[in-house]
Amino acid sequence: MTSVNPNNTRLEKSVELTPSYKLPLGIIILALAIIAFQTWLGAIIALLGFFLAFQAATIKLKFTDVALDVYRGEKLLKNFPYCDWLNWEIFSETVPILFYFREVKSIHFLPILFDPKTLKSCLEEKFPKKGADR
Repeated sequence: MTSVNPNNTRLEKSVELTPSYKLPLGIIILALAIIAFQTWLGAIIALLGFFLAFQAATIKLKFTDVALDVYRGEKLLKNFPYCDWLNWEIFSETVPILFYFREVKSIHFLPILFDPKTLKSCLEEKFPKKGADR
């Protein structure tokens, strides 16, 4: 069933992913353990964890009918139309840490800073895998 607004134009359904702080928190905990042995290395890894936590709090991913949109607050940063996608993958099914997708002209690797189950279900709905060559 398609929703119609009073102007007779099709309404676009979108799903905004909920942030997940599991990856940044895991990196910060790892950094605290490393600080006991290598102060500078642990501090650098902790900074990465805090940076990822900040990104999770400020970046939004929205799956629309035609594209994956990336927002910072209310400002659209980037639009990735599904028609340009060739493939996608979530690395490490048990502990998802990295999301990869390939477009016709570029490759993208993103840390998983969002609910991985919703991410996967949106990917399967919007751009289903149809075999190894897709």
